[in-house]
Amino acid sequence: MYYPRNFQMLPWFAQQMYFMYPQCFWFNPQMNERYMKYYLDNQQGYTNFNNQNLQDYGPQPFVIDIDEATKRNNTFRTILWTGDNFQVSLMSIPVGGDIGLEVHEDGDQFIRIEDGDGMVLMGDSKDNLDFQRRIEEDDAIMIPNGKWHNIINTGNEPLKLYAIYAPPEHPYGTIHQTKEDAQASERY
Repeated sequence: MYYPRNFQMLPWFAQQMYFMYPQCFWFNPQMNERYMKYYLDNQQGYTNFNNQNLQDYGPQPFVIDIDEATKRNNTFRTILWTGDNFQVSLMSIPVGGDIGLEVHEDGDQFIRIEDGDGMVLMGDSKDNLDFQRRIEEDDAIMIPNGKWHNIINTGNEPLKLYAIYAPPEHPYGTIHQTKEDAQASERY
C-alpha cells in the first residue's frame, strides 16, 4: 500500500508536489480535472482573463500569462505592474502607427514583440537614428538609457508588445487608449 508521507521511494520532487495541491487532488484524477482550474483561478495573484481586467497590479506579487495579456490588450498603453525598481507596460500599435520618437535618460528598457511586424530605430540623437532593424513576433529589443528610439508598425495587423522600464517611467495605473491620449498626458 502507498502512504503519501513515505517519500524515500519517490522522486526528489515528490515532497514539493505533495504540499503544492490540496488533499482532494492527490489521488483523484476526476477531481483534479474538474476542480484544478477553479482552484488555480481563485489563488491570490493568479490572473484569469475571464474575470479580470488589464490594469496595474503592482506592487503586489503577481503571475500572468504575459503572451495572452499582451495579445488581449487593445490600448496604446496599459501599465500592468509597477514596482519600486521596474514597470511592465502592454502596448498595441495600430497599423502604420508608431510609439513615437523618445528617449529615457534615467534607465534602460526591454521590449518584446508578441504579435505583428515592424521596424525599430535607435541612435544617439533624434536626428541620427543609425540603428535600424526589422522586428517580428518573439523578437526582443534592449534599449540602453540615453538612446533615442522609435518602433514603427509596418505590418497588416496591430503590433502587440510589452515593455519593461527600469526604473518605472509612467505613473501607477496609467492607461492610454490612443497615442494622442499618451501625448496629451504630462508624462509621455
